[in-house]
Amino acid sequence: MKFESILQIILFGSSIGLVGIVFKKIPFLRTLPGESLFSLEKKQDFVLRLKAGARRFNPFKNLSYEIFLEKLLISLRALSLKIEGKASASLQQLKQTVKEKKIRENDNYWEEIKKTTKKKSELKK
Repeated sequence: MKFESILQIILFGSSIGLVGIVFKKIPFLRTLPGESLFSLEKKQDFVLRLKAGARRFNPFKNLSYEIFLEKLLISLRALSLKIEGKASASLQQLKQTVKEKKIRENDNYWEEIKKTTKKKSELKK
């Protein structure tokens, strides 16, 4: 709670500072010629240069789809084998737990039979 309030105070203070800087610079920005700062030609030129750069920088240009598919399938196979191994280990552990539980129940079963036979034999005496 305390940390969040500190962050909120910092956010509020920086927002006020940012607004102050913008209001200080507005008169200077008004004196600049509007056409030269953000002209349509410069924007189009920048967009064209950006598109040309994107065409040159194509990381998938030399990509072989067969190799990519092979690597993907190998990765999926390895993942499925890992999952199968973990499932097998969990199943083995579950079987062991059930087996131990049955052994404990059987021990109690015979102890209860012994108790009941002792009670019956004591009652007969």
